[in-house]
Amino acid sequence: MKRLLLLFFLFGCIVAKAQQDYVTQKDIPYYPESVNRADAYISSQCKLDFYYPKNKKNFATIVWFHGGGITSGSKELPKALMDKGYAVVGIGYRLSPKVKAPAYIEDAAAAVAWVFQHISSYGGDPNLVIISGHSAGGYLGMMIALDKKYLNKYGIDANNIAELVPFSGQAITHFTIRQERGMKDTQPVIDEYAPLYHVRADAPPMVLITGDRELELLGRYEENAYLLRMMKLSGNKTTRLYELDGFDHGGMAEPAFPLLLKEVAATVKRKQ
Repeated sequence: MKRLLLLFFLFGCIVAKAQQDYVTQKDIPYYPESVNRADAYISSQCKLDFYYPKNKKNFATIVWFHGGGITSGSKELPKALMDKGYAVVGIGYRLSPKVKAPAYIEDAAAAVAWVFQHISSYGGDPNLVIISGHSAGGYLGMMIALDKKYLNKYGIDANNIAELVPFSGQAITHFTIRQERGMKDTQPVIDEYAPLYHVRADAPPMVLITGDRELELLGRYEENAYLLRMMKLSGNKTTRLYELDGFDHGGMAEPAFPLLLKEVAATVKRKQ
């Protein structure tokens, strides 16, 4: 009897391990081949890394945009998001000053469009695509979720994004875009390149996360607080804001990851 129980236990462990296997595919181009052939910078930069559970169906997907002020950084798959039962997509995009706005925003939309168009073939649920990213990455996610024209180009309604969880994203026009215009990063602007410019009642659920307002980069907390306020005034009821006391701009990502995972789990439960 003990041997039989041991066999059942070992079999269960083997099955559980098989269910937790993941596959990683790297450097997948998200623009068509014709676009890549025509532009060497797009060909080298506009790729994604894709990590997904091998033996699971209808899983959620977290699209992750790296930070770096739109001038540095590279695609990444955060370890904190791995081995949790979800797919993770790390996005590379073009950087300033080699390109200027809105090139990198267009890249973000093209990458998310790729996810919507292909995730079903890997077993994922296109109704469970969550957009996140840190700093510049949070900004890019907010732009393509709030300004619907970027995803409309691909026949995708931005409202189909299950949830948006930006980490310390810029809510006014990004400082790099202002620098491209010869402006100081202390001169605030709200125009078509500001998530704040595109507040709307019907936007996807959005959870804004920033570091401590006294430790954050410039006015990052206050920008997000203003975005929250304007979303509420527009009639939106699904935007929330967390401030992580004691954490600066760079350090806030680590404690923010558990909040992101909590939101993904709640979104999956809500949509089941």
